[in-house]
Amino acid sequence: MPDKNKNKHLENINENRELSIWEALLPVIILVIMLAYNVFVFGDEALSGSNQFILLIGGAVAAIVGFFNKVSYKQMMAEVAENVKSTSGALLILLMVGALSGTWLISGIIPSMIYYGLQILNPTIFLAACVVICAVISIATGSSWTTSATVGIALIGIGEALGISLGMTAGAVLSGAYFGDKLSPLSDTTNLAPTMAGGELFSHIKYMTITTIPTIVTTLVVFIILGFTIDSSGTTDTAAILASIENSFTITSWLFLVPAAVIFLIVKKAPPLLALLIGTLLGGVFALIFQPNIVATIGGGDTLNFMTGYKGILNAITVKTSVASDNTALSALFSAKGMAGMLGTIWLIICAMVFGGIMDGIGALSRITKSLLSLAKTTFGLFASTVGSCLALNITASDQYLAIVVPGKMFAKAYADRSLAPENLSRTLEDSGTVTSVLIPWNTCGAYHSGVLGVSVFDYMFYAIFNWLSPIMTLIFAALGIKIKELTTTKEA
Repeated sequence: MPDKNKNKHLENINENRELSIWEALLPVIILVIMLAYNVFVFGDEALSGSNQFILLIGGAVAAIVGFFNKVSYKQMMAEVAENVKSTSGALLILLMVGALSGTWLISGIIPSMIYYGLQILNPTIFLAACVVICAVISIATGSSWTTSATVGIALIGIGEALGISLGMTAGAVLSGAYFGDKLSPLSDTTNLAPTMAGGELFSHIKYMTITTIPTIVTTLVVFIILGFTIDSSGTTDTAAILASIENSFTITSWLFLVPAAVIFLIVKKAPPLLALLIGTLLGGVFALIFQPNIVATIGGGDTLNFMTGYKGILNAITVKTSVASDNTALSALFSAKGMAGMLGTIWLIICAMVFGGIMDGIGALSRITKSLLSLAKTTFGLFASTVGSCLALNITASDQYLAIVVPGKMFAKAYADRSLAPENLSRTLEDSGTVTSVLIPWNTCGAYHSGVLGVSVFDYMFYAIFNWLSPIMTLIFAALGIKIKELTTTKEA
């Protein structure tokens, strides 16, 4: 009986003809159109759930194509289950990243990074300093949006007081913010890219430095040269911001022992979940030692005791928490969303896996991959196709997450077929999908940063050097064949 069932299953598969390229692309085209309209209607709120539902609708369209091709519902759901299963590790890491950001806020680790970062400002190298400060803060927070909305606004004001072009200052702020956003393990896009490509978080971050470091060094050199060629006047007054940070937190360099411990664990190749868990717990311990009043307040009490301490730490780990500040510009920065804040990204990943799984199940991804491989005769062609797809989705779908999710799922098999490690794909997704979103006025990122900083996209576009140089750099490395990582199994074979 088992053999008979197996033969019947094989017969059903054999009946499935290969999709035409237009049949395979139909769900993608419809998905992009729906997403573009959805972002137009909901704007920044599209990520709150409507985009996720649109991905499910895209999956339904793909399922209809599959039904016409005699692909069974059971077969499609089996692919969806495998896809979701493959992301389980990444989803746990996302939850732990949210937990870590909570304890690092209330312990004063993130505020201390901001405090010491602001003190390196110097009028002579103001633009380069903007890049460095925003990079440090963005790495610490994992958010280019938060960096732009807080310290970015302060730096724009300082730059204006010095008589420096707002476009230049905004470009420097965004260059640093997106450098940190790309490399921070706290960033949702940094977690999303390896998930889509089938890679691992810290391996992805390490591999990204190959193209990201030369890009940020070039960016800094250009801003240093610009800094020495422009006339400026006035002084950089950050005293008010520094005083507000000191009023809210106990600032001490001892707090840097926690991130140092996490970096040490990562260098020693400890499992990512273990490194993040230890970082979270150490953040909680340091919060109890250095910020007892903050912990007590978050725990719903006036003084620290076992009950308020326990409740305060658990609140920071799991739900949204904030620390009061007398400076309204710092209020958004002094808040963290905990594990709950990662649920939107997790929701997006699961819905993307549903769409991708059904596309896999009906044979659409393999058909698209086959066509792409026929066009991309070389490794460079494959990288260029990925970059082009990310840019196209940033323009049409108007969202950086979708510029990572859709090409990531579509190209994963193509890279594997070329015996290329998933880090190649995840790095290219970030080099072209994450950073270029801010260069497009109608993209959610472009609209957000332009509105927050009060500078039009067209004014800062040229000076956001890191953002437009990143995809160029990844193509240069691909063209020259520099550090193109192959699959380990291929080398062993």
